[in-house]
Amino acid sequence: MGEHSDSQMKIEKGDYGYVLEDVPHLTDYIPNLITYPNPMRFNPAYSVVKQYFVDCDDTVPERVVVHKNDPRGVHFRRAGPRQNVYFLPDEVHACVVTCGGLCPGLNTVIREIVCALYHMYGVTKVLGIDGGYRGFYSKNTITLTPKFVNDIHKRGGTILGSSRGGHDKSKIVDSIQDRGINQVYIIGGDGTQKGAAVIFEEIKKRGIKAIVAGIPKTIDNDIAVIDKSFGFDTAVEEAQRAINAAHVEAESAENGIGVVKLMGRYSGFIAMYATLASRDVDLCLIPESPFFLDGEGGLLEYVEKRLKENGHMVIVVAEGAGQELVAQCNTATAKDASGNKLLKDVGMWLSDNIKAHFASKSHMTITLKYIDPTYMIRAVPSNASDNIYCTLLAQSCVHGAMAGFTGFISGLVHGRQTYIPFSRIVDHHNKVVITDRMWARVLASTNQPSFLRPKELMEFQNAEEEATSQMSQLNVDASNSSSSGTSFECTSLFRCLTCS
Repeated sequence: MGEHSDSQMKIEKGDYGYVLEDVPHLTDYIPNLITYPNPMRFNPAYSVVKQYFVDCDDTVPERVVVHKNDPRGVHFRRAGPRQNVYFLPDEVHACVVTCGGLCPGLNTVIREIVCALYHMYGVTKVLGIDGGYRGFYSKNTITLTPKFVNDIHKRGGTILGSSRGGHDKSKIVDSIQDRGINQVYIIGGDGTQKGAAVIFEEIKKRGIKAIVAGIPKTIDNDIAVIDKSFGFDTAVEEAQRAINAAHVEAESAENGIGVVKLMGRYSGFIAMYATLASRDVDLCLIPESPFFLDGEGGLLEYVEKRLKENGHMVIVVAEGAGQELVAQCNTATAKDASGNKLLKDVGMWLSDNIKAHFASKSHMTITLKYIDPTYMIRAVPSNASDNIYCTLLAQSCVHGAMAGFTGFISGLVHGRQTYIPFSRIVDHHNKVVITDRMWARVLASTNQPSFLRPKELMEFQNAEEEATSQMSQLNVDASNSSSSGTSFECTSLFRCLTCS
């Protein structure tokens, strides 16, 4: 999946530094399309709602904390139903596909896409693509109806099956064209949405009247721009069970240590939030915050100190933490079908190093228990909070598709549903900002040191000085970058508070 969209982002500028990063529309490449009254006008469930339809000028700002003299900055188009639509219910032939790893809420999103199409817009032809992207050309489809999907939200996983890789642009678009599909709903992470962007470009190139809409899925919460991804709340809640078990094991033994490995390839959000929620964690390790084992101020010294003080401790480590240290022991690098580097087991590596450290100390015997709940968390059904969020994401996506928008994802920005261009989320990951207050709260909760070596501390201080000098120019740079179809991002080692 090495291809990338080279089309320029749609940019609209207004007064006082207003910039709209708009999403593509069918009319951008197919002129003179007919519009129809939105069927929801005649739906009794929505007839009593005051101003239910979204105004065409409604937008949502990317940044809500600004100074009084700042330009208005970047905005995204607000999601929701429009007065007019570009499809008649009888002509819609939609499909839904899930790609990548499992995540709580997948079945809820599938269910709500189907129910929104049926009950809000009267669409009756919806297919499920079996087995991810390769299902478009190598597997059977599943007919999806409200009856078929009625209770799937109570199950984990995805009823459509999922896979990594299998992205063949020509075969996929050929299948879409041959089947007469004109709305494609793609649920997956950043790699999946990169593929969706390529599919959109090929459909646009062929001049097909077909929508490509994405719903971003990543349990790690590392999708850029949006507030959070679905399944994240459930993952944090389920992680508590593992942390509680580790705490019980550690507390019940002399010098007991419980090590819990949680998801987080590039971003440590699950580990951070689970640590804050638990209050039983003594050490939290995430990919964004470097650490070292040996010597003064190292992790092993801290573990020993904590055991002497409390007699037990709990360690939470994100799967992507300390990979540069683990790689020193094993330099082999393999990748999965999506192109992601296969990570070494940092939890097992950390546990072995802690055991080896205390094995050399005859006066101090430890009992260490290692818990890896990764696949247990991924496979559970979504909780109530995520079910509601999945419903809003799915319905917003359907509204956008019926209104003719394409090449977008549906996502929450500062509590408002928005449509975001593919190009804004596929280039970089959302990461924990270790200069932000939330990470400071974690350090205050665990009482752990920062583990920054003098060299890293110097880099941190230099980055802070650079960030301070950037603050006055941040909004100007963001506006200039947006006008050229790109997004401004700090180049310093640690992103500044203004960027968080």
